[in-house]
Amino acid sequence: MIRPATPADVPALHTLIRELADYEKALEEAKATEEQLHTALFGDHPAAYAHIAADDTTGETVGCAIWFLNFSTWRGVHGIYLEDLYVRPTARGAGHGKALLAELARLCVERGYQRLEWSVLNWNTPSIAFYEALGARPQDEWTVYRLTDEALARLGAGREPGTEPGGSAG
Repeated sequence: MIRPATPADVPALHTLIRELADYEKALEEAKATEEQLHTALFGDHPAAYAHIAADDTTGETVGCAIWFLNFSTWRGVHGIYLEDLYVRPTARGAGHGKALLAELARLCVERGYQRLEWSVLNWNTPSIAFYEALGARPQDEWTVYRLTDEALARLGAGREPGTEPGGSAG
């Protein structure tokens, strides 16, 4: 069963996010709190959306898709960027991951969005094989770049790399 997440799902979503971070060998980087997640998903101006995969027999939450809208200037329309897709290891192989992706694809078609995109770690060969079996293709001519932490703060403050606050850029 796939359904949109509700505020009552936030604790389960938070747990799934932490499980995914652990699987991706980056648990220490998963710093979001339940409160932050609640605000992002259900606040006055939602920044993201989520769908839940529940076990058909027990109703237990076994997976999730967390996503947000992006925009293609070339296509002139929105798309969906899938931030997280996770199914618990004990529930894998039962079709939950495919059902979550199919629901997002359905939303794209229904709303006129022309892209469903996500990133996958290069070492995650089981997921890569799964995605490619669905017809997804890697965009390997693009490299993702990211600014975080001190580098983001430095650029946002207008400081050059290697300069200290109050120092001279030369």
